[in-house]
Amino acid sequence: MKVRFWGVRGSIPSPGPHTLRYGGNTTCIEIRSDAGELIIIDGGTGIFALAQSLLKQLPIKANIFITHTHWDHIHGLPFFTPLYIPGNSVRISGAYDVVTSTGIDQIMAVQLQYSYYPVREVEMHAAIEYETLAVGAAVTVGDATVTNAILNHPVINLGYRVECNGKSVFFTGDHEPYYNIYEPEDEDYEEYQQLIAEKQSAVDEAVRGVDVLIADCSYTEEEYPSKRGWGHGTFGSSIELARRVGAKKLVCTHHEPTRSDDELERVFAAALARFEVGAGDPEVILSREGLEIDL
Repeated sequence: MKVRFWGVRGSIPSPGPHTLRYGGNTTCIEIRSDAGELIIIDGGTGIFALAQSLLKQLPIKANIFITHTHWDHIHGLPFFTPLYIPGNSVRISGAYDVVTSTGIDQIMAVQLQYSYYPVREVEMHAAIEYETLAVGAAVTVGDATVTNAILNHPVINLGYRVECNGKSVFFTGDHEPYYNIYEPEDEDYEEYQQLIAEKQSAVDEAVRGVDVLIADCSYTEEEYPSKRGWGHGTFGSSIELARRVGAKKLVCTHHEPTRSDDELERVFAAALARFEVGAGDPEVILSREGLEIDL
């Protein structure tokens, strides 16, 4: 398999001179199976550059898996150029939305309302298919298998594990480690602690033994207390997850949009030192646009 990053920022695109090295586009990851099957995770603004690269390979068959429907993970979808070209096929998969009681097909219907976008879905000439996924369901994409697990975010967020010929990649989407909402002296503390232990165990099992873990590392340990409940992880929480599950490589992503490249490198180096990442630990790197990983 081959993994390529097209967008690595979180929350909002952040183009400019201070984000040139790592990139300012929001989340989009391309995965190619050994047989060349195209799997795309999330449709942030990075998907536009990916789309342009695919125009040399027409016709294409794309399988897009959406972690969740917050804007920074979907707002590039209407600009995925292959959608407009006859002969292409695009399958968009994601979770059932318990808030609106709708399937993943709403992901385009909402964005393509005429008040917000000048093109209607009927004008997209590719064959478009929507698949609302059951939690934990396995989807076969040629020689690859994609399974999902629920992670912790204010809306339903599916983490995806992609496996092909014994190699594996897991992307968390947006994920905050589970925490107890009660104080230790509260009567509900122990019961809730057991619940979050079960949830964390389920996440660990979904990620266990993965070759490449791509994880939400939005905040530093110092920043996290003021962001608690926002649904994002820290460098430290992701390093600890990678260690627990025996991941071979951790790729830190969903970079805080207000952080320049220089600041990103500074806080990353501080996290590696703080958590004493060394021999025997997973390799830990920063995601950047254009980064390719061969498995």
